[in-house]
Amino acid sequence: MLSNRLLSIALGALVWVLAVSVYLLSFYFPFLEDIELQTNIALVLAIIPSACIGTYLFYNNGQMKPSVLALTFVLIATLLDVLITVPVFIIPAGGSYSGFFGDHMFYIIVVEFYFIVLYHGTYITQKVAT
Repeated sequence: MLSNRLLSIALGALVWVLAVSVYLLSFYFPFLEDIELQTNIALVLAIIPSACIGTYLFYNNGQMKPSVLALTFVLIATLLDVLITVPVFIIPAGGSYSGFFGDHMFYIIVVEFYFIVLYHGTYITQKVAT
């Protein structure tokens, strides 16, 4: 049981690293005039493959209810946002914790992240069961 928790935490961190990397890289390739909108679009799109990769890797080596895995991934990503994203990337750029966590896009991305892991995890576990 402990190894499943550690694996889910490690893979949640991996998904966060992948998503934050795409978010940061999107600043260097300006396609839209509104750079904040562009980075949010990049992050929304990056969450899909990142969450699927993390979920796939977890179910190759571990076992957990998809809803618990999804919640673990979301909590780990949020904790890493509190500890790393905001103080290292957002505050130096003139942002704040309240601006980051008060933005409606944060919650849209969290819900998207949860349901992608839930859906993909359910798909994988049902596929394995048959």
